[in-house]
Amino acid sequence: MDKESLLRLVELLHKDKDIDKDIVFQGIESALESATRKHLKTNETVSIKIDRDTGEIVARQGEHEIDLSDLGRITAQTAKQVIIQKIKEAERDVIYNEFVERKGTIVSGIVQRFEGPTIIINLGKTEGYLPKSEQISNEFHRSAERVRCIVADVKKAGHRVKILLSRTHSNFVRQLFELEVPEIPEKIVEIKGLVREAGYRTKIAVFSEDPNVDCVGACVGVRGTRIKNIVDELNGEKIDIIRWDDEQEVFIPNTLKPAEVTGILLSPENQVATVVVPNDQLSLAIGKRGQNVRLASKLAGWDIDIITEVELEREREREESNGSTGEGVDETASSEDETGKEVEEAGLNEDADSEEVKKQI
Repeated sequence: MDKESLLRLVELLHKDKDIDKDIVFQGIESALESATRKHLKTNETVSIKIDRDTGEIVARQGEHEIDLSDLGRITAQTAKQVIIQKIKEAERDVIYNEFVERKGTIVSGIVQRFEGPTIIINLGKTEGYLPKSEQISNEFHRSAERVRCIVADVKKAGHRVKILLSRTHSNFVRQLFELEVPEIPEKIVEIKGLVREAGYRTKIAVFSEDPNVDCVGACVGVRGTRIKNIVDELNGEKIDIIRWDDEQEVFIPNTLKPAEVTGILLSPENQVATVVVPNDQLSLAIGKRGQNVRLASKLAGWDIDIITEVELEREREREESNGSTGEGVDETASSEDETGKEVEEAGLNEDADSEEVKKQI
């Protein structure tokens, strides 16, 4: 290969594959050194340097200069294969470094093909895979459809990079809120917590230190435009936006939204909250298959027991009844004590009478 062709190759790889020029030069030098060493069958040091400006190649074996044109076709072919391998490794490293930095963020791609239940998505320079476990259960995708996912994991696999994508991860919803609600990346509104059961329901707790900012309203948007865009992206998944509070007596009832709460009793020693709801709100508070209370418990970090107002009233009546029974028992015990005393006194009197009778006899 002449000097100009070498420089053109390096420039092409740099622009097309986004590989640093110096990495390409180093790969070519390493390949030529390996091929030359094999051809010469020597353990002596072989050094090859390429001028980055002119493309001139200087090869040395120890102190002696080598003419690379004498190496032959087979050696040149070996060098070519090593160069290709080095370029693939460099390309892999470029892609890996790019997507490692994007881990936990949203990427957009085109559905390219299906491998069983796994969806292969074209991300431009490379492909990502969306396995069944990371797909929302109630949605379906078509070829050539544009899909947004979160980068869940990035690994090197030989000369390739495996990019795991997800639409079920809770951070996917977090990222959607950051895209739709500018107050979040601007730190005006803060996401304090987020829990999710993908495809069914998400609960997100938000807060703002600015008293003039309605953190819940900011997330909902004018006429619900912001939250609608997020719900549409999640294929109709329900989202409860909850106002965060330092006081658990306030926050825990908020986590059970949309259910109405009329009372709460906290047991800090075992992190249990007993919540009282109206009779007609019980099923709403618990949710389908316990989903609402389960997510509320995860978000608050407390175990939550739910009782109705009727159950609370019954419990109070039972306690009052037990209290009355206890008083009756005490009174009976007192009567028994007094009776006992009377019996003892009667016994003593009988003994005294007996003594007097004996004396008289």
